[in-house]
Amino acid sequence: MAGHVYIDLDGTLTDPFEGISKCIAYAMERLGQAVPPDTRLRRFIGPPLLETFGELVGNELAPRALEHYRERFSEVGWRENAVYPGIHDALAAITAAGHDCFIATTKPHVFARRIVEHFELATFFTAVYGSELDGTRTDKTELLRYAQRGRPAGRETVMIGDRYHDVVGALNNGFRAIGVTWGFGTADELLDAGADCLAATPADLPGLV
Repeated sequence: MAGHVYIDLDGTLTDPFEGISKCIAYAMERLGQAVPPDTRLRRFIGPPLLETFGELVGNELAPRALEHYRERFSEVGWRENAVYPGIHDALAAITAAGHDCFIATTKPHVFARRIVEHFELATFFTAVYGSELDGTRTDKTELLRYAQRGRPAGRETVMIGDRYHDVVGALNNGFRAIGVTWGFGTADELLDAGADCLAATPADLPGLV
């Protein structure tokens, strides 16, 4: 039966590491802080940025760091991104099967929509759901609850993502959770969070949905 399919953006549809890591580095430099190595920065792709900066520079400086991050991200960082190979084909197969697809990302929706349109993904999605610039709906559970409001009951709902936040948000809303292992989370992270199954490549997704 056709259902609702919510899909994360960063680390699931696109690889945003170049843009996000450069914007984090820019923010750290503006605050006079040491920039962490790329190996450490990788684990910050996915969680809300205010949480990330809280860990990197402390909660007091985190809002300023986020402002500096967005200075660069809004200009160039959002374009320093790439769609994972096979994603367009996977989305075409999922939508051809009759499923309604939605973006569900904690990235501000103003940037998420820009990215989805720029990388020619918009045609596959009924709507794009993201957070607000003021921090509203940066929690995946809250975001998915907001996205699903008013949608007809009785259709299976799935969340696809690469981090534990995606899995926890799905399970808290009664959705199935599919973890993807080509992003920034590990298989252990996803399974420990309660993912129903894992996709090793985008080609696996249509069958798992």
